[in-house]
This record gives sequence, structure tokens and C-alpha cells, in this order.
Amino acid sequence: MDDFVRTKLAEWGLSEWVEKFKDQEIDAGIICELDDREIENLITKAGPRMRFKKNLKLLKVLPSTSDTGKRKSDLQSDRLQSPAKRQRLSMPGFEESIILSDVKSIMTFVHARLNDQDKLSAFLKKKISDFDLETDKRELVGVFGKTGAGKSSLINAIIKEKNLLPSGSINACTSVMIKVEANTRSTKYEAEIEFITKEEWNDELWSFQHQLLGNNKNQEKEDDDYYDAVEKLTALYGEDWKRSFENLMENKYFKEIPEFLQSRRKILTCESANELSAQFVKYTRSDSKQGEGNEGKKWFWPLVKCVTVRVPNNPFLQHVTLVDLPGNGNCKSRSEMWRQIVGDCSTVWIVAEITRAASEKEAWEILKSAHGLIGNGGECQQIHFICTKSDLLDDSDDLSSADIHDRIVKRNIQVKDGVKKAFNKRTKIKKHFTDDSFKVFTVSSREFLKGKHLSPKETEITKLQRFLQELNDCHSEIVNYVSGAYGILALIQGANSGGVDDKKGEVCSELERHMILQLANINKEMEETITAFEKCLNDGVEKSKCSYGEKLKNFLYHGKKGGGFHKVLKCVVENGGIYKPKNKTLINLNMMLASCLTDSIDEEFRKTFPNDSECGAFNGVIKTFSLNTDSLIEKYKNTELQLRFLKTEEEKIKAKLNRMIREQKKKVYSSLTETIVNIMEEGYKKAAEFSGKDTLYNMRETIKNHVHSKKDMFEQAKNTMLEKLRSLRRDILEILETTMKESFELSFKTDGSSLPDVSTELDMVKKRYDELPGTPDDEVSLTGVADQVVTAEAWTQTGLTRGSAV
Repeated sequence: MDDFVRTKLAEWGLSEWVEKFKDQEIDAGIICELDDREIENLITKAGPRMRFKKNLKLLKVLPSTSDTGKRKSDLQSDRLQSPAKRQRLSMPGFEESIILSDVKSIMTFVHARLNDQDKLSAFLKKKISDFDLETDKRELVGVFGKTGAGKSSLINAIIKEKNLLPSGSINACTSVMIKVEANTRSTKYEAEIEFITKEEWNDELWSFQHQLLGNNKNQEKEDDDYYDAVEKLTALYGEDWKRSFENLMENKYFKEIPEFLQSRRKILTCESANELSAQFVKYTRSDSKQGEGNEGKKWFWPLVKCVTVRVPNNPFLQHVTLVDLPGNGNCKSRSEMWRQIVGDCSTVWIVAEITRAASEKEAWEILKSAHGLIGNGGECQQIHFICTKSDLLDDSDDLSSADIHDRIVKRNIQVKDGVKKAFNKRTKIKKHFTDDSFKVFTVSSREFLKGKHLSPKETEITKLQRFLQELNDCHSEIVNYVSGAYGILALIQGANSGGVDDKKGEVCSELERHMILQLANINKEMEETITAFEKCLNDGVEKSKCSYGEKLKNFLYHGKKGGGFHKVLKCVVENGGIYKPKNKTLINLNMMLASCLTDSIDEEFRKTFPNDSECGAFNGVIKTFSLNTDSLIEKYKNTELQLRFLKTEEEKIKAKLNRMIREQKKKVYSSLTETIVNIMEEGYKKAAEFSGKDTLYNMRETIKNHVHSKKDMFEQAKNTMLEKLRSLRRDILEILETTMKESFELSFKTDGSSLPDVSTELDMVKKRYDELPGTPDDEVSLTGVADQVVTAEAWTQTGLTRGSAV
């Protein structure tokens, strides 16, 4: 048994079991390998055993990274370190998990020591209990691309799970969303399957019946939606659907998936990626070789909304979820989930085959249809255009390996240049993003795995892996947790030690003065922003009034003689103004009507609410909010601990406001289109009621007359957005003022003599805070004693840099 295990047991409140661990020779090298049976033998009491398992879970992280490519000095440094330290530094996420566990244990202990008999103690207990943490917050990377573009192979190669997502002869369906993330609960491979509701499938069956029975034979060969309906019905029912639609909701068709009937999620658990892939494939895809030994086999993907695949021990998925996104379909619940996920993506990958990347119509259509949702209406910071299958060349049979390599590299350079030029031409998309947010990658999953002509670096898979690792490293919630804990302990110790009574009033006055000035500054900036938006929106309203008639005419009379347009329009009005024909561009009448309004504010919106995390909303005025605590610490030395608390409270409240603004700005931006949707709803319902003779004429007239009678909807949309902006301004000012005022008044105007001494805990948390990557390590100790910190030289010796993966 070593010091590492002994220390952990002590910190977890399990000191009484130290001898048992010592007898069994449990050390740092094997503690993470203990299984449930061994733990039960070591810790015989249920309560301590559960506490041990909970803490051990945080230690079960990734296998150590390979020594390949390390500098000689790095390897020497590894050998000089203790086994526990070497293990800790070589495991991504290990150090942060340990620190979080330690600090949580400390704060639980402190919380228990506080009484709630006085106002300050009650305030502190609430602060500890209500830590506004998002330790499970995940970065979302949305992966778009047409079937066959190589999305599955790309994801498999990047996360080094060759057999996870099915590809090859298995046909991808176009409706199921697949999330790939870390399994933080066990070492198994898992798939969680979420179904659409029975009511939604019943509605789809009604639509299929109407579509198939109402289609004449001359239209069938040209109708993608017809074949889409046939594909779904055949996948689930085989040939039974052709006999009758009457009994397709009978339970006998869902025997293998009782979870669908019970509105529950289905969980698959396996030991390997290969085994899991074989089990969940029927929920995401169809076999292209129907009829070759697959007679009677069912495929359940028509009923599936989302499959979440969880992978154990993966360095690229610790705080990142990859989402393989289908096109936005017509099922309401799928559509809502699609919009939610796309709007939450911090990065979007557009995947296209390299042979036609720059001219790939579907790839650019994806960006065109979603640019508002991922840009101003979302939080996307980067778009990666990924050109797959870069190793494929025509007429390469007679070329040497060196010639093939050179031609691939040359072609990759040309393709990147072509894609960048194509992006620059699309001004409507580009205005939502900064110049450096669009990047092009030319990748080859096959070459990455086999390395016949290209090095791993030249396949650019390693670049995308490095990008994912950086997203993991940007995970700041643990830093926020430790920082908040450190501030609370500083306040407890400062209030307990006394010695500031003669300065309390003076310090409070200065804090109040600073706060009034800061709030006035924020209010001024936000008022100017709202005025600028109002000017833009007024212009948008006028343009909308002048142009909506022509836009409506161009849409409604898209097919002058009717043709198949009556069916398209029928689908549009039945789906609230939105319809996605299979393999064709999304039709969104609501966005078309709102386009002048959104165009008018796009530039101002991106300046006000930049997705770039380095920039702050409202020209950074909230980011720079400060009560000037650093200068006050210099002036009032005896109040340092209380002011340290206020400084951490500042950072905490600003982080909370940034999260709130990030979510609210999506609602502000979408309010323009949503107002149009709400006003148009009545017209769509009336138009959808028509059938029989003159249906097309009646639908056109109904929509046209409804829009003409509601042309003040553009003014209403403007007013709704402005009101949401004003509400956001009020909320920000109120949260800042009430939170900070309560904090500094309780810090300086309340007696803290009944508070416990937490000097030891304060030192421990301060040390843990300094150990976190990306936190300052050169501050004076909160207790006035210099702490030992990790120097830049020490980090260099371990082959790491401050802010890199640990």
C-alpha cells in the first residue's frame, strides 16, 4: 500500500479501512482495477462501500497515452516521477477528477459544520448546496453530410473505434440521429434508443396511406416521397402493409421492442464495439441486400428518434458528444430535437466526398438551410468542411507509391482552395461567422488505419483528434467549482477571524459606489444596443411590407398549371409552413416571410452576441464588470479574505450570466420567425381543410388572403424581439445587483463569530485550485502564507503546458 491510496481513503472519510487495504496490498497501480466483488470484500459496510464506489468512479479514467513521439527528456521525467504521479499526469481528465473529488469532500465536510441559526451561516450553507455547476456540460459537434459521404468511417477513425458505427453494405437511413459520447457510468459499450411516440407513428401511417393510395402510377417513378414511405413500411412490416393499413398498430409487430409501446427507452449493453454495432444496426439502418437471407428480418429505424452510443475509456469524448445529424424531416418530435441539437452545437462538421467537395450541392444546402440556426440563432464557433476519401485517385494503377502520394497531396491543396472560395461566395452564410471560423480538412480514414501512401498526419485525422482534445481541455466547469469553493472558504475564515470592524462601513461604501458605476455602464451599453436593433428592425419591417407580395406570388405559383405542386403545398400547410421533400431543398414559408427582418439584424446581432467565447456579449461590458476588489485588497489588507470571496462571486455570476445570455439570445433571434409562425397558424389550418376539386386554387387564395390581412405581423415580430431584448436587459441588471449586493452586505455587515475555523480546508482548496490547468498559480496564499505551486518549468519537464491536457 502506498501514500496515494492512504491519502485517498482519508480524504474520502474511509480511514478505518486503511489497514484492510494495506493487508491486501492495494496501491495506486491497481486501485482503479477493483471490481464490485473485491470492493465488497475490502469494505463490508454498505454506507462506506457506496461512498468508496462513488469516489472511485472519478478515478476510473483513460489508459495512459502512448510513449510514441515523446521527447527523450519527457520519458526521463516520467521515470523520475512516483508511480502515482506518473499515472496521474499520463491520464487525460485524471487530475481534474481527483481535484473535484477532493474539493467536493471538503465542502461536504464544511457544510455539515455550519449551523443555520444565523443569517450568514444559512447564506453560506445555501451557497454550498446551490453551487451552480455544469460538471456534465458537454460540447456538441454536429456532423452533417449525405448518405455515403463517409461520416461513420470518419467518426470511427477519429475516436479509434474501427467497428463502432456500421458502414459499407449497410444503407444509412435518413431520419435517425446518432450521438456518440463517453460512457462515464461503466466500462461497457452502451446504446440508448429513444423512439418516437405511438401517436406520431400512427400519424405517419395515416400520411403514408393517403400518399400511397392517392398516388397514380405515372407519378410513382418520379416521387421520392412515395419511395420513402415504401422503404419505411417495408423495413418494419415486410410485405404485410401491402395487404391492409388497418392493423399496422397491432402489438404483434412490436414484440421485439415493447419499449416503443410503453414509451420507454431501450438500453443495449455489450462488452465490445463490434458486438454493440451488430445489435443496434437495426435501429439505425437497413441492409442493402434485402432478399438475400434477410427475408422476414425487421428493421426498426422508422420508429427511432435518436440513438445515443456510449463508449468507455475514450480520450476524445470526455466532455464532447459527436452527433451524426440526418436532414431535418417532417416528424414533429424529430424536427424539434434536430433544431435543439443543431442550435446547441459549438462546432459543425460538413462531410462531403473530395471528388466533388466544392460543388457538392447537398453540403452547401445544409449550410444554407441551417446557417441561422447554427450562427446567430445558435452557438456555433467553427465550421469544418471535411473532404473524405482523399486517398482515392483515378488512373493510379500504373503510378508508383511516391507519385500517388504527391498527387494526393497536390489534389488536397487544390480542393481546400476551391472549397474556401466557394464558401466566400456564399455571403448569406458567411455573415453569421468570423473569417477564421471556417476551416477545410482533407481526410482519409482508410489511409489513417492502413498508412499505405500517407502518414497519419497527412490524413488530417490527427488534426481533428487534436481539435476534439482541445474541446475537452476547454471544459471549465471544474475550475468554476473549485474557484467557488475557494471563495466561500475565504469568506468563512475572514468572517471568523474578525479584525475588520473599523473598516466594514468604509469598504461597503466603496463597493456600493463601484457597483452603481458598473451597473450604469452596463445599462447604457445595452440601451444603445436596443436602439441600434430598433433602427435595423424598422428598416426590416418596411422591406418586408414592400416585398412579401412578390415572395408569396413566387412561392404559391411555383407551378402555374398545378402539376405536382398541389401535393407540395398541401404538405406545407399541413406541417405549419414547413416541408422537406426527400432529396430536395427544405421549404420553409415562415422563414421566407421573415427573411427581410432577419437579414436586417444579422450583422448587428453577430456583433452583440458573438459565438466566439473569447468575446463578450454587448461589446464585452458584462465580461469587464468588476467591483475593483484587487485594488481594495491593497487598500484594506484586513479584508482580503472577504474581498477574495467577492472576486470569486464576480466570476461565478458572470459565468452564470454568460450561460443565460447564450440561451436567451437563441430565443431572441428565433422570435422573429416564431411570431410569423404563430400568426400564420390559423391560415395554414384553413388551407389544410380543402380537398377535392379546386383544392390548389383554394389553398393559394386562403394563404394569400391570410397574409394580406395580417401584414402587421412584421411590426408585431419587431416588437416581440425588442421586448425580449429589454427583458434580457432587466434580468441581467437585476441578477447582478441583487446577487452582488447580498454577497458584500453579508460579508461585511453580518457577525461571523459563530463560524468554524476552516484554515486547513482553505489551504487545501487553494492548493487544489493552483494545481488546475489554466488557473493562476502565482497569487499570494489566501491565508498569507506562500503555497507551493506548479511552476512553468515543472510543467515543461512533464511535456505539458499550462492549459493542455493532463
